Amino acid sequence: MSRKYFGTDGIRGRANSFITPELAMKVGMATGLAFQRGEHRHRVVIGKDTRLSGYMIENALVAGFTAVGVDVMLLGPMPTPAVAMLTNSLRCDIGVMISASHNAYDDNGIKLFGPDGFKLSDETERSIEALIDTDLAARLAGSRDLGRARRIDDVRARYIEFAKRTLPRQMRLDGLRVVVDCANGAAYKVAPEALWELGADVIPIGVEPDGFNINKDVGSTAPDALSRKVRELRADIGIALDGDADRVVIVDEKGHVVDGDQLMAVVASAWQDDGRLTQPGIVATVMSNLGLERYLGGLGLMLERTAVGDRYVLERMRAQGYNVGGEQSGHIILSDFATTGDGLVAALQVLAVLKKADKPVSEVCHRFDPLPQILKNVRTRGGKVLDDPKVVTAIDGARKQLGDSGRLVIRPSGTEPVIRVMAEGDDRKRVESAVDDVIEAISTAA
Repeated sequence: MSRKYFGTDGIRGRANSFITPELAMKVGMATGLAFQRGEHRHRVVIGKDTRLSGYMIENALVAGFTAVGVDVMLLGPMPTPAVAMLTNSLRCDIGVMISASHNAYDDNGIKLFGPDGFKLSDETERSIEALIDTDLAARLAGSRDLGRARRIDDVRARYIEFAKRTLPRQMRLDGLRVVVDCANGAAYKVAPEALWELGADVIPIGVEPDGFNINKDVGSTAPDALSRKVRELRADIGIALDGDADRVVIVDEKGHVVDGDQLMAVVASAWQDDGRLTQPGIVATVMSNLGLERYLGGLGLMLERTAVGDRYVLERMRAQGYNVGGEQSGHIILSDFATTGDGLVAALQVLAVLKKADKPVSEVCHRFDPLPQILKNVRTRGGKVLDDPKVVTAIDGARKQLGDSGRLVIRPSGTEPVIRVMAEGDDRKRVESAVDDVIEAISTAA
């Protein structure tokens, strides 16, 4: 069943167009009501990134939660994984992150966490969605039972200590020159401070948010600025986070970008050597490169694949007991430490491997040669275009063309009328031909 508000990662859309103060207030009221169980005083923790619209949405959420009798603790700009961690640490019933992640400033979103710090289930989101469009005014708290709101001042230090504790107590980063790009986003203070406290020589960029420049030409989705700075300063490593710091990419000392697939390979190999993997493998999405799967296979490890989206990765990890998972885009989930992707914690694990190996990043983080991978999108006018006989024939032909040495992934977008066609394999020309044949068939049928 299609949903009106929630997508694959909370509620997201254009600020003050889709996500209005009215909607945000209703989300606060509905979520507060959905989580009211027992007689205790219910509490919610709210964090945000650095978008201008965060102020508006934050105040509207506060109004909604307090109107139904829920107390609010405001964190200010903090990474998404910090909000998830603090939801549990502060014994809150609900956690809220106001962010549109890697999107531009004019979008925003509302991500919700349960008391355990995990994102909400589809069932819980559906129950909240059903409440949003009901007569919420009939369920307001009485005048004596309204919620209270206050700011929590020491959350930055709490999260920094949490992140540092994911490393061995004796480990320091002395001697490492690190450029960290915070995307002018939520981690613009905590990430440089954490690295500095661990002893690194830190050069921060993307740490001057103005409400409009989040993710603009900086961060994990635009790593060119980081690559230039690493080469200019002859740094040992570059770390790029996105706007809410739940994803990370690395830049080596030569300025080359290292994606999430390579980072998962680094962590999986190191944790296997240390006996820390809870299962003989990791979880990633259908978009992760076949080169990663082959590399892991050479180590005797499995690659469990899921649909695209970090929530699906986490669901599989929890269901089957894996403690390492993630996406090619840099969402790395290390469930020994966190309940969601954490860019800073993932980067620290890579730095730990780097220190132990005493080798340059270009050697430590190049675990396999990625196979040629091509992704193209084709717009449709809706309908079941993938059921068209000519499209089915083209897809079957493309799979036969790639054979056992490649993969073909066809997936409709969940947010726009687009079908994404990805293929990879040992032979680039064969991969290109397979994608083009499917794209042509879909375009004709659409």
